[in-house]
Amino acid sequence: MTASTSRPVILTVDDDPGVSRSIARDLRRRYAEENRIVRAETPAQAMEALKELKLRGEQVALLLADYRMPQMSGIEFLEAAMDLYPLARRVLLTAYADTDAAIQAINVVDLDHYLLKPWNPPEEKLYPVVDSMLELWKSTPAVSSDETRVIGHRWSAPSFAARDFLARNAVPYQWLGVDDDESQRLLEAAGVDGGTLPVIITPDGVVLVAPSEAELADKVGLATHPTEEFYDLVVVGGGPAGLGAAVYGASEGLRTVLVEQVATGGQAGQSSRIENYLGFPDGVSGAQLTDRARRQAVRFGAELLTARQVVGLETLGSARRLKFSDGSEISAHSVILATGVAYRQLDAPGMDDLCGRGIYYGAATTEGPSCAGQDVYIVGGANSAGQAAVYFSKHASRVHMLVRGPSLVATMSSYLIDQIAGIDNIEVHTCTQVVSCKGSEHLERVTLINSATGESREVDTEWMFVFIGAAPRTDWLPGDLLRDERGFVLTGPDLRGRPPGWALDRDPYHLETSMPGVFAAGDVRAESVKRVASAVGDGAMAVTLVHRYLEML
Repeated sequence: MTASTSRPVILTVDDDPGVSRSIARDLRRRYAEENRIVRAETPAQAMEALKELKLRGEQVALLLADYRMPQMSGIEFLEAAMDLYPLARRVLLTAYADTDAAIQAINVVDLDHYLLKPWNPPEEKLYPVVDSMLELWKSTPAVSSDETRVIGHRWSAPSFAARDFLARNAVPYQWLGVDDDESQRLLEAAGVDGGTLPVIITPDGVVLVAPSEAELADKVGLATHPTEEFYDLVVVGGGPAGLGAAVYGASEGLRTVLVEQVATGGQAGQSSRIENYLGFPDGVSGAQLTDRARRQAVRFGAELLTARQVVGLETLGSARRLKFSDGSEISAHSVILATGVAYRQLDAPGMDDLCGRGIYYGAATTEGPSCAGQDVYIVGGANSAGQAAVYFSKHASRVHMLVRGPSLVATMSSYLIDQIAGIDNIEVHTCTQVVSCKGSEHLERVTLINSATGESREVDTEWMFVFIGAAPRTDWLPGDLLRDERGFVLTGPDLRGRPPGWALDRDPYHLETSMPGVFAAGDVRAESVKRVASAVGDGAMAVTLVHRYLEML
């Protein structure tokens, strides 16, 4: 039961089983409709219950504890419980002889009330007290959460990676700095010290310490394992081309599974605003477009697997077999390669050490609010860099675009150039390259050089986002699947007839690779047009050619 569907908890602890059952019975009679009554018979049992409730993001409105209990008195229990639920109201159950101690407890644990035993009739001696406590609690309720909670450090690269993974996979999460009071309460409930970050707590209370992406995906409800061993079509890569292929493949009756290593959407999914995509005159964010396509593919029956890395592809008779990094396999009649491209690494001293700690490849839009009032540097001059500059201009004091060439005209769409020119806090620095990056805990300074004048200068910044071209993700493919000198997959006419080893009595189809039944779509294909619309078109066309291929099997 997650916090969004649960009722605020009233927890009672008394070591006398008869008294414990009695107060729980009376509380349920009056409050069970709007509150959940949790009963414990030892302080240790009650603390375990509170820790579990804390990890699950549930609210505790009221604590009722007996004063005289072995191992831990009611006062000691309430004091310990305050560390987990400081806003829960606290009532001490006490015999008449212990009223002096109860009064003293008001000063020790900021006790809200003490209640004499027995409390018969409850309508006069119990319910008015509980009613009052619940009203007080409602005036300052604790924040419940049915989101995944990420406890980390602002400048921790693994913490950023976890946040970025969740955001790109549209998993709602709450970010908590490791030094926050709430983080300390959660770490105590989880029984971890926070020395290794991030600590991730799922809505059902599962605690993960520095998990792998595969483990995180599995625990937050993303599909990571195929339901079948054999499909009509496996799509490798979840960018626009892959999502387009999954939508058209599944909608046309093919048993389709899409396999994505990190998150659906690819580079397009990280774009803050795509304004030249057909049918969206006001623009659409990459995340929105990706989410719609993902839901559309699932609605048609496609399976979407996340955090699965494909490391091998081979022919097995008329089937094509794909191997995963964990040693498992999946087979299909046909495959569409839509693995897209990855941003090229910037070769400058300090880059590797500070990656994820002020230096980021791609938009990393999760960092936007953290850049408020600061200078942000964008490296690159293509559309993705321009879209990032526009996005960060809404948060940062000033955005500096570092462009290697003499202008943006050759690399960026004119509509985006005009948009950038109209934003006062974006400054374009042409003929400018990054020489080095420096910082201890995080990025602090960047050295720049103007290639036209030879002038070098050092600037202070904590934020740099890199968009400097792309390299295809094809190093895992077999050697007989032909690629060009840059690693992009050759298809159809670019193969110049039937390639060596081609066994079929026909030339390869337009998007078919040198391995029959394996097609390429989107940015990974040699000579493709690097636009979202053309990638989607490639995905749709590839499915049509898959049908043509399957008809001949």
